[in-house]
Amino acid sequence: MSERPRHAPPAIRLDGLTKRFPRFQLGPLDLTLEPGTVLALVGPNGAGKTTTLNCMAGLMVPDGGGAEVYGLHVDPARTEYRREVGYVGEESGFFLRWTTGRNLRALAELVPGWSDERARRLAERLDLPLDKLVGKLSRGNRTKLALVAALAHGPRLLLLDEPTAGLDPVVRAEVLDVLWEITEDGEHAVLYSTHVLSDVSRLADELAFLRDGRLVLRSGRDELDERWRRISFRLPGDVDPELPGVVEHRRVRAEHQVITRDAEATRQRLGSLGAEAVETSRMTVDEIAVQILKEGHHVARAAN
Repeated sequence: MSERPRHAPPAIRLDGLTKRFPRFQLGPLDLTLEPGTVLALVGPNGAGKTTTLNCMAGLMVPDGGGAEVYGLHVDPARTEYRREVGYVGEESGFFLRWTTGRNLRALAELVPGWSDERARRLAERLDLPLDKLVGKLSRGNRTKLALVAALAHGPRLLLLDEPTAGLDPVVRAEVLDVLWEITEDGEHAVLYSTHVLSDVSRLADELAFLRDGRLVLRSGRDELDERWRRISFRLPGDVDPELPGVVEHRRVRAEHQVITRDAEATRQRLGSLGAEAVETSRMTVDEIAVQILKEGHHVARAAN
């Protein structure tokens, strides 16, 4: 990513953001996202990802704490922050019996800062048909329409709720290309929720893991890739050693298999113990995410 302008406020600042429901509570969340950064919000269904995005977009009123977008307070009663936010949510809100073009023309009358030229370029780039009824569009074309509508007013922050879920590989690649290009100037930022973790390696700089409404860990993508490993080994004697960084340890007779969040520390300890037949293998982002979300706050505390 490009270097961010000096003295620019954070693209996102969450300060104790809390939203309560009868059987669920989101937060309190503290989170900062700098311009030029893409952050993937990862978690199972019901973790609070959509609620987080809805609070940031001003679609829900938090019960505690607050949110800022480029230094502007997120308040549904005010409109200043909306100029900076483009949102693609689970519900599109488009008129199904209107064409895509008619929907976009209607939005042009309502959204401050809307650029017909920007909308046209994006529609051409994404090969979005403007003469088809929205109700007849494929899942991929509906996502393209939502993305055009979210970007046409030139927001600096994109909030995306599962933007590539259900898309075929070609459409997914087109969408990811557009999102990547948006952040290249160092001024724009993207926060998106996802369970399609193959997208993470293509787009995200960082990952924030959400479970049961709480942020359990935030880490750079490259850091996760470098530190997490699966290691197998043998040890003399009948021992189950304490190993630094290990979050899962299985043993089948003399064969030990561990998953570690600190591969270097684990290997050094195994060396001091005289471990034999040590074999190390990389883990996919999916595998790492499963371990982090399964271990929850235990992993988060150990990583700090």
